[in-house]
Amino acid sequence: MITPVIMAGGSGSRLWPLSRHLHPKQFLPLFGDNSMLQATLDRLSSLEHRTPLLICNEEHRFLVAEQLRQQGARDVQILLEHEGRNTAPAIALAALHSLEQEPEAMLLVLAADHLIENVDAFHQSINQAKVLADDGQLVTFGVVPTHAETGYGYIQRGAKQGDYGFEVKRFVEKPDSETAETYFASGEYYWNSGMFLFKASSYLEELGRFQPEIVAACRAALDGATQDLDFTRLDAEALRTCPADSIDYAVMEYTDKASVVPLDAGWSDIGSWSAIWDICAKDDQGNATHGDVMLHDSHDVMVHADHRLVATVGVDELVVVETKDAVLVARKDRVQEVKRIVERLKAEGRSEQINHREVYRPWGVYDSIDHGKRYQVKRITVKPGGKLSVQMHHHRAEHWVVVSGTAKVLNGKDTYLVSENESTYIPIGQVHALENPGVIPLELIEVQSGSYLGEDDILRFEDQYGRCKD
Repeated sequence: MITPVIMAGGSGSRLWPLSRHLHPKQFLPLFGDNSMLQATLDRLSSLEHRTPLLICNEEHRFLVAEQLRQQGARDVQILLEHEGRNTAPAIALAALHSLEQEPEAMLLVLAADHLIENVDAFHQSINQAKVLADDGQLVTFGVVPTHAETGYGYIQRGAKQGDYGFEVKRFVEKPDSETAETYFASGEYYWNSGMFLFKASSYLEELGRFQPEIVAACRAALDGATQDLDFTRLDAEALRTCPADSIDYAVMEYTDKASVVPLDAGWSDIGSWSAIWDICAKDDQGNATHGDVMLHDSHDVMVHADHRLVATVGVDELVVVETKDAVLVARKDRVQEVKRIVERLKAEGRSEQINHREVYRPWGVYDSIDHGKRYQVKRITVKPGGKLSVQMHHHRAEHWVVVSGTAKVLNGKDTYLVSENESTYIPIGQVHALENPGVIPLELIEVQSGSYLGEDDILRFEDQYGRCKD
């Protein structure tokens, strides 16, 4: 039986400002109400499979856990990487972990941020690939191209294998437009989807032939793993010694067991804003909009408005994306260059590449609605049963005003309830905690004041989410 392996790493920098380092595209609801991760889980629901295995960065662990909880997917196993080492080690970790539970484990390797519109066709290709995977082949899914695309790598097929597959003749990097046209016209090339099906043992055997250092480091990372709540935290030091490489470069380009099965299922890796525009419904002028948008004499534009009215006049071929703290305006044919803005934000140490104004925590969410030189105002929402850590700040005091719900407050040696329209004060240096003991969300306004207001001015003493440092 198949074990789905969902790789939920990656930063999605080309979809900035919606995608951020701590809230990348796989956790965003880009199409409908579900996030890309939740949609990936959904398309497995009618496929017979074992418990899914999910690999993510430890910085995203609580975001992943909350989205799985919302989906009712409580049995998903989660492996935490301290830092990503690319797809070859990630899949090796999944293979080693799966073999501990099932000697004949077969892995269906998926990315958490892909769109697949025709789930039945997707399942059909999986079932076709199983025949080759059972025979020890490393099967990749080649997307049947719909046009000459320069944004994807390609797979050239070779001789026929079985009823539905082909040998992989070669992998090709992203081509220029003229070469892409040649590939498309030939009918011999597929887009490289980055999805795979193979036996865990087959993959490890081939990886061991070409990159034994990766196998050894991943084995050590699993041997040194620790359990952290519902997460398996891999040994960070062992992973740090692991070579970083993709599965294509580490294995697929060298193995003589590479096969490709065609996939014609409305696939996209949603790698840019223009890719989203391609998929979205459009008006008679070719415009795709989301949110409160007003267009006048505008053509072939995409406008995504999250929090306020966005209006355009006399423009065409533009992408406009509005969030609470940033606005992007780009020509549609140059949206791949958005990552250059992200690189500049990172180099300048700006928070807009890391987080949204709204920041998700395991206990809920906060929104930094105003700030100045010595003050900051947040709107805090604590979910039922949620509790912030028992903590203390060296440089700031806090005023809490409850808007709705009831807060249970630890303030020094005192514990008491604060109800709607009531407030309390936490002095500098006071040990304190905030908890929602009720059954409805707790909402409050927090006013911080002091000489330093950074999030790193927190000394934690107790935390039910395992965030206390030793």
